[in-house]
Amino acid sequence: MRLLLSTSNIMSGGPSVMRRLGSDKSNVELLNALRSNFVAAQQIEPTHTNGASHDTHSPPQRLSYNDYTTWTSKVGDTLYVPAIDPATPGLAEDRSQYDITVKLFYLPGVPASRRCKHTLEAIELVLKELKISFIDLLIVSFPGISFDADDDDAGEETSNAETESDLESIIQTWRTLEEIYKKGMVAQLGIAEFDSERLAKFLPHTKIRPSVDQINVKDCCVVPKPLILFAKQENIELLTHNDCTDILPKGTTRDLLAKGEKGAGILAATADAEDGGLKGEIETQWVVKYTAVVKDRGVIENKGYFALAEVGSCVRQSS
Repeated sequence: MRLLLSTSNIMSGGPSVMRRLGSDKSNVELLNALRSNFVAAQQIEPTHTNGASHDTHSPPQRLSYNDYTTWTSKVGDTLYVPAIDPATPGLAEDRSQYDITVKLFYLPGVPASRRCKHTLEAIELVLKELKISFIDLLIVSFPGISFDADDDDAGEETSNAETESDLESIIQTWRTLEEIYKKGMVAQLGIAEFDSERLAKFLPHTKIRPSVDQINVKDCCVVPKPLILFAKQENIELLTHNDCTDILPKGTTRDLLAKGEKGAGILAATADAEDGGLKGEIETQWVVKYTAVVKDRGVIENKGYFALAEVGSCVRQSS
């Protein structure tokens, strides 16, 4: 069975200036927002919410429910957690008033062969949620890739340089992104954690080049000069972030969804536990984050996450 997790709009307490959101790591924000949305779907008042229905700083402590079918919905082999309200209004103003950025996390342990389907599914969910026809920027994050400013600045080879097969899987994934771009679903494409050496290897294989390279600069270090020069030469904008690559590990996912004091009561406590929850191994497939910023005010009006997980005996065999 597939589990489609959603946070809804975590800015529902009111839009916030962008700089106020920089302190939250994406994995913490995602987990807390999911818990808050599960509680909201049950119409249970979260504890310590400071008056906001989706307060990601003070997550609810009690999430166990007797019957998850009352607040989820099942369509085919997919369980929506919680059920998605089709009456969600989407954006408040005209589409032209927003910059909409989507970041798609391909997760560790998931075969690259699934990425075409995953990419389309994630983008279509965001388009439907915001009731729009395209997004301004799609950034993709590949598993096992991290940016090391010291290595790039020193001119050394990338510490975790890809093998030929790793690079080939990235190139094949990019082909899917280029097709999405050609369909008009995305206005710009971007990548994450590419240093100058990785970019130099990757760019010759692209037809639609990335316009953005988003990097995690640890401890507010200065972006290395070789990358700055190379990005300028290739007309690539450098952005920074504090996202976690492995944003939703399967152990965290089980804790979030399992029967227990802080779980949602959907999964069994362990893969084989006889506690009434869904049995089987759990594997998170992808996570997508979307952000809609009102251009003239510089505030985030709509922000949220979707995540897809698979549970069942077939998960381990297909990995």
